[in-house]
Amino acid sequence: MDRFDVAVAEQLKTMDRLLLLQGEIEQNEKVIEQLEKLQEEAAKLRKLKEDIAKMKEELAEIQSIFETQTEEAIKSFHLQESF
Repeated sequence: MDRFDVAVAEQLKTMDRLLLLQGEIEQNEKVIEQLEKLQEEAAKLRKLKEDIAKMKEELAEIQSIFETQTEEAIKSFHLQESF
């Protein structure tokens, strides 16, 4: 091989490495983008779970109040009947 052929062969090898690295970089950037979206979705999920937990606590409190009110209503009804 003459000097020109060697130079072109080396340049082609370099171009192959360059294209390979560019492709890998693009793939990795897409993966990063997907992971960042997943992190955002995970944050939304955590917030929803927190909201649900608070609503369940509130529901339990309301159920307790309702039960107490029901018991009071029954007691007052029985007291009224006894008069």
